[in-house]
Amino acid sequence: MKGPLFYAKILLFGEYGIIKDSKGLSIPYNFFRGALKIPQSETEITKKSHSKLLSFADYLRTIDSKIVSFDWTSIEKDLSKKLFFDSSIPQGYGVGSSGALVAAFYDRYAADKITVLENLTTEKLQKLKVVFSTMESFFHGKSSGLDPLNSYLSLPLLIHSSEKIETTGIPSQNLEGKGAVFLLDSGVLGETAPMVSLFFENMKDEGFSKMMRDQFTTTTDKCVEDFLNGNIKSLFKNIKSLSSLVLNNFKPMIPNHFHELWKRGIDSNAYFLKLCGSGGGGYMLGFTEDFAAASKELEGHRLEVVYHF
Repeated sequence: MKGPLFYAKILLFGEYGIIKDSKGLSIPYNFFRGALKIPQSETEITKKSHSKLLSFADYLRTIDSKIVSFDWTSIEKDLSKKLFFDSSIPQGYGVGSSGALVAAFYDRYAADKITVLENLTTEKLQKLKVVFSTMESFFHGKSSGLDPLNSYLSLPLLIHSSEKIETTGIPSQNLEGKGAVFLLDSGVLGETAPMVSLFFENMKDEGFSKMMRDQFTTTTDKCVEDFLNGNIKSLFKNIKSLSSLVLNNFKPMIPNHFHELWKRGIDSNAYFLKLCGSGGGGYMLGFTEDFAAASKELEGHRLEVVYHF
């Protein structure tokens, strides 16, 4: 058995903001992918993945069947054959490793599943989001369900609010262009749950809460609109503001050895960094109007282009 491929995702805009109803824009990233498989021979990697799937299956049994139900005969048969998730998606990097696994499991085993071939109404997308949120909670304690949704549909998602999501088109890449969105490898793993807990703790502070409401969500919304409309000049003006807001208000989510690098990009206008997911490690997301120049500034760091302007 070899299942279909499910891709990583990148939340271009909306980290933390979508919790407080800012807009968000998430895109599939097919450089990393995963699929459910039966191993031909066992290795430490397949054993570790299989063990995780056994625990995941135990958790899925506790979900109310009104939310989602599964074909347990098939699940148990495949688990007896040491089913594992063969994935190149790095864990703890903010690109949706657990989301791809959840999407693959739903696709293969969910009863009465909503398929990608249907007319995906807002109501169906919302239902899928609830299902995926419940399933992915096994990995993070709390999940928006957006990562598995993106991986399952393999389409860009425009998030208007927690209640309203739609698939969207994004401007075609200009492969000859100098500008780029890129991933910057921090070299350390990030954990979602502690970062999200810290965010909610910060939200109890009136100053932080006001910054989120008055500045962070509005700037994020502008970035989403600029990106979708191809307003590059305005986009970079707003990205710079967003990058500054993150540096000034989300320092614990940025690995310490990147604070100076983050500030240097803002001061020089060579590149602007933002969180990719919950932060704390993993990837950071960079935006630049001149990737060659940004690469020189960031020499010694691993960069991966996601989108060309």
